[in-house]
Amino acid sequence: MDKHTPEQRRKNMQAIKNKDSGIELLLRKELWNRGLHYRKNVKKVFGHPDIAFIGKKIAVFCDSEFWHGYDWEHKQSEIKTRRDFWIPKIERNIQRDLEVTEKLKSEGWIVLRFWGKEIKANPSKCADIIEGYVRAEKKNE
Repeated sequence: MDKHTPEQRRKNMQAIKNKDSGIELLLRKELWNRGLHYRKNVKKVFGHPDIAFIGKKIAVFCDSEFWHGYDWEHKQSEIKTRRDFWIPKIERNIQRDLEVTEKLKSEGWIVLRFWGKEIKANPSKCADIIEGYVRAEKKNE
């Protein structure tokens, strides 16, 4: 049973960002400071990557642990309320992530996915990985 009224739950759910989240902003700031110019939340690219280098066909996704099922085998047992809703929802998100990755790769894209905790712990390291691909692609042009 939900501990919130429908109005409270609705307000909580509306506050959840699907773009410009803290982890996205952290990584984008690091990339921008390195002089790497990107597009954000690109609707024209399948899966709407959080960060995209269009000409180089590099798509970057910043995945939060809860919504994208980090360590799902263990974490799903921690869901105590509305399991019949949350478990299928998160499992569908996991499946969609796989579908997006496979489709983009089949179209020649490089797909990079980072967990939120990786970005928070070391945004510089994540940016190093992205920069490596961006610079490598520049050499191939």
